[in-house]
Amino acid sequence: MDLASACGCTNTGQQNILTEKQGNVAIVTLNRPKALNALSGALIQELLQALKAFDKDDDVGAIIITGNERAFCAGADIAEQKALSFTQAYNTDYLRDIVDSILAIHKPIIGVVNGYALGGGCELAMMCDIVYAGEKAVFGQPEIKLGTIPGAGGTQRLIRAIGKAKAMHMILTGENMSATEAEKAGLVAKVLPVNEVLPAAIKAATTIAGYSRPVVAIAKEAVNEAEELGLRNGLHFERRLYHSTFALSDHQEGFGAFLEKRQPQWKHV
Repeated sequence: MDLASACGCTNTGQQNILTEKQGNVAIVTLNRPKALNALSGALIQELLQALKAFDKDDDVGAIIITGNERAFCAGADIAEQKALSFTQAYNTDYLRDIVDSILAIHKPIIGVVNGYALGGGCELAMMCDIVYAGEKAVFGQPEIKLGTIPGAGGTQRLIRAIGKAKAMHMILTGENMSATEAEKAGLVAKVLPVNEVLPAAIKAATTIAGYSRPVVAIAKEAVNEAEELGLRNGLHFERRLYHSTFALSDHQEGFGAFLEKRQPQWKHV
């Protein structure tokens, strides 16, 4: 049984993804198994539509993106991209769309990677806020073998995740990285047996979704901005966000619940 079947996902009209909700957690499963979940233009559009819809869903507090046991995502749809000229590629920039749109999602996204996460698949995993990997997962940026370079953040995010030496090695040699290596390098948060990784991610997502939604969004923004700002500006930005939480009802509830030794009742405002 593959992961899509195991999580009980159902098709809701999309052709390339499956979506479902488990409690306050939304799960999006890439569903082009014959193409190893390659990122076609249609798949990207469906993925982004689902993420935007779940981001607006008040019943959802966290989102999971996953694939199947053979592949999370094997990268761009090569057959589709080969036919593009420079002008067509530039004017039909699905890579820009996916980068910009996922960055705009306020709710935390956990990537659950089993099997191959190569090229655009590795980049998609890095766009997630947290990455859990099955023990057989494989990460790589093999674009050099195709006469091109990463185009959805691989040269930028990989160096921030694992450092210049390892990132440069992967990108220039096209060599892959195992799940164990990826965890040691800081690319993924946890490595688990294949049949345990999705349930573990759902458990973590449920925990996150159980906290104050605006505070979770603020914390996510603060961490993401750390990659863009220097330390001094980053500390200033963090303090301003920290101070802003004092205006939330959930801040008063959280502090009050702690002092009264009870569980907080979040209102998400």
